[in-house]
Amino acid sequence: MSARHAYRTTMGATLLDPSRTLFRLWAPSCTYVSLLLDGHPDRVMHATADGYFECIAPVGAGARYRYRVGPDLVVPDPASRAQPDDVHGPSMVVDPRAFEWRSTQWTGRSWEQTVIYEVHVGIAGGFRALCDDLPRIAALGVTAIELMPLSEFPGGRNWGYDGVLPYAPESAYGTVDDLKMLVDTAHRIGLMVFLDVVYNHFGPDGNYLAEYAAPLFRAGSHTAWGAAIDFAVPQVRTYFLENALYWLMEFRFDGLRLDAVDAITERDWLLELLVRVRECVEPGRRVHLMLENRNNDADLLRRGFDAQWNDDGHNVLHVLLTGEHEGYYGNFETGTTRELATVLRDGFLFQGQIEPVTGHPRGSPGGDLPATSFILFLQNHDQIGNRAFGERLDVLANPRALRVAYALLLLCPQIPMLFMGEEWGSTRPFLFFTSHHAALGHVVRDGRRRELAAFSHFSDPAVRETIPDPNDPATFEASRLPQSDRQTPRAQDRINLTTHLLALRTKWIIPRLRGAHALDAHAIGNRAVLARWRMNDGAILTIMLNLGGEAVADVPPCADRLIHAFPDVGGDGPVGLPGYGIRVFMTEGGHGG
Repeated sequence: MSARHAYRTTMGATLLDPSRTLFRLWAPSCTYVSLLLDGHPDRVMHATADGYFECIAPVGAGARYRYRVGPDLVVPDPASRAQPDDVHGPSMVVDPRAFEWRSTQWTGRSWEQTVIYEVHVGIAGGFRALCDDLPRIAALGVTAIELMPLSEFPGGRNWGYDGVLPYAPESAYGTVDDLKMLVDTAHRIGLMVFLDVVYNHFGPDGNYLAEYAAPLFRAGSHTAWGAAIDFAVPQVRTYFLENALYWLMEFRFDGLRLDAVDAITERDWLLELLVRVRECVEPGRRVHLMLENRNNDADLLRRGFDAQWNDDGHNVLHVLLTGEHEGYYGNFETGTTRELATVLRDGFLFQGQIEPVTGHPRGSPGGDLPATSFILFLQNHDQIGNRAFGERLDVLANPRALRVAYALLLLCPQIPMLFMGEEWGSTRPFLFFTSHHAALGHVVRDGRRRELAAFSHFSDPAVRETIPDPNDPATFEASRLPQSDRQTPRAQDRINLTTHLLALRTKWIIPRLRGAHALDAHAIGNRAVLARWRMNDGAILTIMLNLGGEAVADVPPCADRLIHAFPDVGGDGPVGLPGYGIRVFMTEGGHGG
């Protein structure tokens, strides 16, 4: 049994039948647009309402085309579904129904079952290589892979946040059908697939939109990454709404992670997206929407977004594990044990108070939200790759303290996320890499080194020169993860630990997780915290952890069932909490509340 899926968009090339295609472009800055088809005469496109141009041409799937939007400017389709020759080449007509889906009974998984594994597809070897690796990932106890952005970007090496064609899967990773095969295979073995999407800016190379669709950008307004997109314009709203639905309906992704939505000033567009997705997705199918949002906007979570990346939680734990306090870590320089208790209890640390680093208020109260409204992580692409040398925590942190934090991550009621390689304690870097043309590559390299000059370690220009050049292919190669790395005794120990902890999560935490709320959390020592959550069946989950080497003797007695201990003491163990130790208890039947 199989199925075929297609989602028709307002813009782009829509196959009407095997030999006819409708081409539609929004070009409000133009008075004349023509369609350039390989092997065919140019065709004048007809202006329609609201700045659109369209025509029907006698071509089918595989036809390559571009648009002439000015006397000397020919551009790819901004809604291109395939770019075989990169961002400056012609777009290609795709038949979305050519792929036969086999996972026809898949309806997704509940949010409470989610354990995320973040992946850079290029480092994984492309769509097909990642597909081959899915059984190994699933065997860990992971239930969802999250792919870093796939929109076509310049060259073959990029994090994906420089994408300029949001509808076209990155051609360096494989074909459109290769990506569909990846999602289909994941579903057949019980894995969800999430996609990181970028709706707050376009990359600098291959971005022609301002030349023929100037109203897409808000004049005089910029984000940290480029011109601000104007979501007050109806056609712009439609372009990005349909992009989200395209990935969910045609590629069958199980959810989207929306990058840096704090850079989208029209907050109502986010709410419209939420409504449109819920209306469009088939009844009974579970699709999840996640946010990255520096604003810590708790109301968006109350309104229906499933969760937000918990940067506050990461930052507190990172400072406790490494002692680093420069840059934004300066917001967490003091009182980190108390702050760890806050993020375990409330999710957000910043709930409206002034940030020390910026001097501005940030966030809103979120203590009423269920614990699953927050995605917790020790590492991700940003937190590793934005470091000058891309060091992972296994290079930076005390291994025993990291072992405790890892157990907290995987047994805490917040949704856990791992970054590729973390499950075996990889010590290879994940660096910032690009494949821009030479001139832009030099700008990116020099700009990155200037930004890092603010850190004391890089105040010396000679030291800054040692920071890897993002555009050097060797920078990408240094970030690869050879399979042999997983074969060492140390790596196997971490894999076994990961599998064990996720098995405990599956048995003890997930069945009780829907609606679980924190009861309290407080410091019980210099670097130790006790936190409790009421689960949905009335059971109380208690986690005591100590990220310091000094034992904590005075801890509350706990007669509950001990489900995990490190160091392993057997039975209920002693009353105290050893240095670099963690105890996880479950009181069943609602006792102890």
